[in-house]
Amino acid sequence: MLWPELGSHAETVMAVLGLIIVLSLGRGIRSSAALWLLLAVVVVQVISWTLGYYHHPQWVADNPQVDRLAKLFIFISVAWWLGGSTRNTLLVWCLAVMGLILSSVVQGDGLNEWLRGFEGHRVGFGVRNYQHGAMLFGVALLGLVVFTPRFLAPGRWRAVRAVAWCVMLVLSAIAVLIGQTRAVWLALLLALPLVLVVWLVARRFLGGAPVNRKFLVSGLVILLLVIVGAGSALKGPLLERAGKESAVIGMLLEGNIDDVPYTSIGIRIHSWQAAFEWIEQRPLVGWGGQGRGLVIDHTPWLPDRVKNNFGHLHNFFIEVWVAYGILGLAVIAAFAFWVGLATWRAWRGGVLPGDMALFGAGFFVYWMVVNQFESYNSFWTGVYVHNLVVGGLITHYWRWLRVGRERSGPSGAGAAGIS
Repeated sequence: MLWPELGSHAETVMAVLGLIIVLSLGRGIRSSAALWLLLAVVVVQVISWTLGYYHHPQWVADNPQVDRLAKLFIFISVAWWLGGSTRNTLLVWCLAVMGLILSSVVQGDGLNEWLRGFEGHRVGFGVRNYQHGAMLFGVALLGLVVFTPRFLAPGRWRAVRAVAWCVMLVLSAIAVLIGQTRAVWLALLLALPLVLVVWLVARRFLGGAPVNRKFLVSGLVILLLVIVGAGSALKGPLLERAGKESAVIGMLLEGNIDDVPYTSIGIRIHSWQAAFEWIEQRPLVGWGGQGRGLVIDHTPWLPDRVKNNFGHLHNFFIEVWVAYGILGLAVIAAFAFWVGLATWRAWRGGVLPGDMALFGAGFFVYWMVVNQFESYNSFWTGVYVHNLVVGGLITHYWRWLRVGRERSGPSGAGAAGIS
């Protein structure tokens, strides 16, 4: 950018003006809850910045920086571009997984990084840091497991689909293991059993298309063999990684927070403790977009090595609370509720396939867990995944609304409820 200061101001002004124009002139779109939630996000950030400008002007940015939360609404463009097509959505999601695998070969140390992972080293595949690479492959693994019946279903290119699924599944499972990110392991341990239980219950009570049990069992056996095989080969490093913080966890369970050392978990605990000290002072509107940096830089008892190496709080929801207060959390909660409701309605309306709705439910659990231990939604990796997944779900919801309005005619324009 030639003039970064001018560009920063222009970006905010253009984003706000564009939103106002869409809400004022857009026919159909302006009634969508997505745009009103986006407007609410912008308003909350502007309120926090304005009040912060009068309360602590030395610590606020020179503009509201509304992109901090507004970038989570890029899915609106994704959903519009997908046009309500299941085929397009699945194709884009599949290409995203293939692109992730390809990027792990061409970025960072490439194949050498995979080899280092097999030797027991923790690797990040050239994506920001270790946690972000593992998170991306965790989402890929979750999707590949959920869509197993679709990949193995009879039809054209079945053999090609099965081979592609097998390769992507094996590589994703191995990547999750050698990424050695405990939060991703925990998230998958919670999300995968959930989707399995929901799938079994749904098939028991709702029925569904017949599944080739032979292929399905074969696929699950392959996944199990990969996990067990890789786990056995990396038994030492994985067990060390899993149990490395056992002493710290013991201290936390005993309530000895002040004695917790500044390990991986310890840094998180102490930074969250510091964050709540700041939250107590401005719980409703927060400290503005610079809130997380203020906690790290201006909490006197945090050691210098934490201040020098970290600029975020390793928890997206705490960061939102510090920055935008309860108002910010309320908008994020309303947004999550709307996405869940929209997904449910699209599935119940027969527009969103059951496996995609199941993936949406599993992704929600996975995303809630991993964002408790790393602020993925504050970085490009999380924004990318969030908008890709949510866009694929919401495009079906908008298609359901469109079909409902076409069936009911002009008199039924408002029959869909919250849009």
